[in-house]
Formats: sequence, C-alpha cells, structure tokens
Amino acid sequence: MAQYRGLTWDHPRGRVWLEAASALWRERGVDVVWEAQPLEGFEGHPIEELCARYDLVVLDHPHLGDALATGSLRAMEEVLGDASPALQEAYVGPSLRSYRLDGRTWALPIDAATQVSARDPRIVGRAPATWDDVERLAGEAPVALSLAGPHALLSLFSVAASLGAPPVDAAGEPWLDEGTALAALDVLRSVHARSRREYAGLNPIGLLERVGSDDPLAYVPLVYGYVTYAFPESPAPVAFGDAPRMAPGGLPGSTIGGTGVAISRRAPLDDAFRAYLSWLVAPATQRRLVPELLGQPAAAAAWDDAEVDAAAGAFYSATRATIEAAVVRPRASGFPEAQQHGSAIVREALSGAVDPAHAVARLTALAVAPHGTPERTHRKDPA
Repeated sequence: MAQYRGLTWDHPRGRVWLEAASALWRERGVDVVWEAQPLEGFEGHPIEELCARYDLVVLDHPHLGDALATGSLRAMEEVLGDASPALQEAYVGPSLRSYRLDGRTWALPIDAATQVSARDPRIVGRAPATWDDVERLAGEAPVALSLAGPHALLSLFSVAASLGAPPVDAAGEPWLDEGTALAALDVLRSVHARSRREYAGLNPIGLLERVGSDDPLAYVPLVYGYVTYAFPESPAPVAFGDAPRMAPGGLPGSTIGGTGVAISRRAPLDDAFRAYLSWLVAPATQRRLVPELLGQPAAAAAWDDAEVDAAAGAFYSATRATIEAAVVRPRASGFPEAQQHGSAIVREALSGAVDPAHAVARLTALAVAPHGTPERTHRKDPA
C-alpha cells in the first residue's frame, strides 16, 4: 500500500474531514497520513521546505508565486490529466481560478471562504447593506474591523473591489490605483473611527468567537467566514451575510480565501492516488462527507444543497452572492510577506499615524518592489 504524508492546518474545518477520508481510503490502497500545523506554520516555513517533506500540502493561492518560483509543485494537469473531471467541476466563486497560474492548475479547491459580514442577531437584526449603513451602525453598537495579520490589506482590497477596481494580480505593478486606494482607505477610516479598538489585534477566529458569545461585539463587516460558528445548535450562532456594498445594488466587495490541496514533486503517482484526489473534490464527497465533518466545501453542488445550507444556519445561501463576486489576491513570488507589510501600512493609516496619501505611496512602492523569495515570519489565518 502506498503511503503519503499530508499537511493541513490545525482547525477542525481543515483537519477532521481529511482524516476521516484517509480512514476510508486505506481500504482502497491509499494511506494518507495527515499532519496539522499551527496557523503560524504556513508563514514560518517556506513552501519549498514543506514540499520537500510532504506529498500533499493544503495551501492558499497567494503562495503559488513562491511555489512556482521554486518548482515545488506538480501541476494538476500532470497529475490527473487535462480532461480530468476534478479540473472541470463547478466550484463556487473564483475558487478554482485562484489556483490557476501560468496556464496550469496547481491545487484543487477543497475549502471555499471569502470575506463576508458577521453579526450577533440578538443585537443586529438585519445586516447593513452598504458601507454608509455600517458607519451608522458603528455609532450605535460595537463594531470592529478585521485588521490583524494580513487582514487590514485584504479589507482594503475588498473595499476597492466594491468600488469597481479590484487589486491587480501582476508582478511589478501597483496593487491599486492611487484614487481607488485613497477612496477605500477613506471608507475604512470612517468606520474605524467609530469602531471598538480592543478587537484590533484579533484574527478572524478571535473576532467570530466574540460575536458568537456574550461579548458585546455585534458586527464585523469583513471577516473570513467560518461555517462552524453558524451552526444552529451553537449556544450563540453567528449570522453571516454578504459583504457591504458601496450603494444598494452594487457589488459586495470581497477577497477570496479558502484552501486547495497541492501535490509536491516528491509525491509518487499511481491510479489509486489519482482516484483519491478526484474523490476529494467530487460533488458527492463535498455535499456529504465534508459538511458532516465540520468542513467548508468548495463545490457548488454543496453550496446549492438545501440540506447542507439548513444544517449550517443558511451560511451558504446568505453569503453566496459575495463569494461569487469575490476577487483574487496577487500571487507574485514574495506576496505572502508583502501583504503583511502592506497590512501594517494600512493599520498606520487607519490609526492616523501616517497620512493616507503617504500610506498609498508606500503601498505602491511595496507592490512594485522585487520581493524575491521571502522569509516568512508572520501569522497566517487560512480562510
């Protein structure tokens, strides 16, 4: 029996269903032993180091540039064949597109997430529809922006997308044009001025834990959705909804996250292993096994399933418009480190430590700089 080493992230959403899948497939001649690393591990270990140790690596799309620069991954067309159903399945939003680069597919989406809104329905009965509504709510109830780690920059990207100018995914080019960046900063500054600052250091999990508890935090306009906080049987289920729009009928600006499973160069290939990969993303697996075991599927068939949606407190139907409109982050080599520095600049602008125009100039300089292969020393929150 062929044995494979896999690496995923240490959260029930990223681990439980994969471990259950491995138990099923041992009887079919594929033994995948999954290990889970803390969220920080994705930034603490360069992708080439992980691929030297593991056959399967669960990653998110901004790491593709680094992976391609080091030749760490096998393209899925090489693993499965160009006509594989796994490469033709319907996935929500740009999930599959986010893993396609240089004409090839480098991972299969197994988890779909994007920045959406989250509220405590006991305090906020109806989610704000526009950013003006968010600003008004922030004057009436505790509201927080998601700013820790890379999320300040990703929130800026999302607001820019709602303005109709998403970030540019091209090496050596500014992520945002100056006018859009200034306008998006202005939106975030207006909300931040009325927000509760004690939540500023929390990652998405920390924020959602506060919303889904007796903590007074009532609403977060942009935070990566976690279906596990929406389950109706939870003590205080979080109500997820679309990201805010600039105006009624506009786009719900959001930056896609989620994860895909990638195959390293060291992985041995055979027909049983290929069947296992295809099964992971098959609609039947994504509709049943994944949501039943705390996962957050990427297949459209799961998001369209009424039973899956009801069991998740309408998480999928309530956020579907947002994930379909979501934009892809830049994927140039070095971006995972650059987004951390970019987020620090955004936080300085929101706090008033730097002038917005100066902050935008620094973001532009950061985007066009040759990043090379970064040393990852920052926290990552897969979403």
